[in-house]
Amino acid sequence: MKSFLHVGCGPKRKNQTTKAFNTDVWSEIRLDIDSSVSPDVVGTMTDISAVPTGSVQAVFSSHNIEHLYPHEVPLALAEFYRVLSDDGFVVITCPDLKSVCTLVVEDKLVEPAYVSPAGPITPIDILYGHRPPMARGNLYMAHRCGFTEKVLIATLQAAGFNTVASVARPAHFDLWALASKSALDETVLKQLAISHFPGL
Repeated sequence: MKSFLHVGCGPKRKNQTTKAFNTDVWSEIRLDIDSSVSPDVVGTMTDISAVPTGSVQAVFSSHNIEHLYPHEVPLALAEFYRVLSDDGFVVITCPDLKSVCTLVVEDKLVEPAYVSPAGPITPIDILYGHRPPMARGNLYMAHRCGFTEKVLIATLQAAGFNTVASVARPAHFDLWALASKSALDETVLKQLAISHFPGL
């Protein structure tokens, strides 16, 4: 069985990651800074020292890297890279600033962009963090940086990832990227991305 590290899992489990990870092929290791969500490993994205080098075949990070300061992003990606096996890959999803800023330009900063299970989400929530939990004291929800598809690809490449596939989903205001440590044939990369990206 292969193992994937679910970074910043919060209360979520394997069945709330990707369709490919939610199979018997993959074993989940949950990591979070918040011990109250009962992760397997308590840690931060910039310090995953509790996870041995090269010990997992994949890393899944959903809406986490935007919570870092810009100078911390390379540190986190270096940790993702370190814990991966040589044939490993990372799947990252985060807000798409390009699509969000389209609404800002239309002066819809505080108008709902969509309705989530947590309630209406506005552009200001996507840019700076979901306001209701922050108002209740959960400042882990604050956003400190952001990405467009072009910047996310370049950031992953700068971190040493060899091959990157990505997709922007303007209707969902998010980006998805899959980056591998080793070089992958375009056909293999495409099939891997299809198996993990939603709606493909």
